[in-house]
Amino acid sequence: MTLSREDLLEACAALPATTDERPFGPETAVAKVVGKVFALMPLDGDVVSITLKAQPAFGEALVRDHAWIAPGYHMNKRHWITVTLTPDSDSELVRDLIVNSYDQVVAGLPRAQRP
Repeated sequence: MTLSREDLLEACAALPATTDERPFGPETAVAKVVGKVFALMPLDGDVVSITLKAQPAFGEALVRDHAWIAPGYHMNKRHWITVTLTPDSDSELVRDLIVNSYDQVVAGLPRAQRP
């Protein structure tokens, strides 16, 4: 089963200390943890995608191994990936990538600010 935009928004919102913001307008959801971005998702159009933080070597492997994962759209291509949901995309992997992106951002926060 392919995930929907609502599924992606819920997966982000379920993580501790997460906010859903729209700094680029109502057509782009930005998930943040303690003010730091860990996911971006366009809310318009037929294509459902989400841009997530990924460690460079892991991101390169994902892009190489999965046709539905590309370097981050409008982001630093070494540190961000864009996941496009298709019938071929692995829903569990997508959920894991959201958590991984969140965990990377949290790890970069000062200890006192970590949820």
